[in-house]
Amino acid sequence: MPDSPLETLFADSRNYLEYQAEVYGPDLMMESERGVPGVRPATKSSLDGLLQSIQDCDRCGLAKTRTHFVFGVGNPSARLMLIGEAPGEEEDRRGEPFVGAAGQLLDKILSAIGFDRSEVYIGNILKCRPPGNRDPLPEEVESCMPHLKRQIELIGPKLILGLGRVAAQNLLGKQAPLSRLRGELHSFNGVPMMVTFHPAALLRNPDWKRPVWEDVQRLRKLYDQRVGDKPGWNPPK
Repeated sequence: MPDSPLETLFADSRNYLEYQAEVYGPDLMMESERGVPGVRPATKSSLDGLLQSIQDCDRCGLAKTRTHFVFGVGNPSARLMLIGEAPGEEEDRRGEPFVGAAGQLLDKILSAIGFDRSEVYIGNILKCRPPGNRDPLPEEVESCMPHLKRQIELIGPKLILGLGRVAAQNLLGKQAPLSRLRGELHSFNGVPMMVTFHPAALLRNPDWKRPVWEDVQRLRKLYDQRVGDKPGWNPPK
């Protein structure tokens, strides 16, 4: 039996307050006019509302060095979500994830398993570029992770692909090398998740293209088993 409008309202309100509590912790304030410096209250339960509420975020030092806040891009109802590490130089300049050479390679990888970029949603662990493309600091991940969790909750993907060591380790809470994490089915907040090498790593080390191809073939097969909304697919010879 479908939820009543009142039940839906209660569920949306609960999810919103849980997100606010995770972001603000003991500083959560119920009166919107009191607010929290650097983060405006969300205006609606949607990706647009989330973006409006966090696009001026200054919860970590990266707010001072970013050119653009890189929220994410793609189908807001995507069944498949891809999560990388953080924006690079080109992404920071344009305000969109995976738009440089690594993004072009990612588009080719998606196409090889029958997906168009417009069908999926692409985001990162961090929404601001670390200077010099260094690894994200633990406090930066801690500050940004609640935003990503809320983003995932709103999109509701059926499957997540983590791209690269940093994304895999932070999403899974494990310090194991990527070579040990790939090839297995994991879970992030109840969503099935797989991991593979970051496209940028393939540009530096072409020998990893074969393992990535193996990983994304498994991903497509798992997608067909769990979602099954795409035409039949056979790996290219």
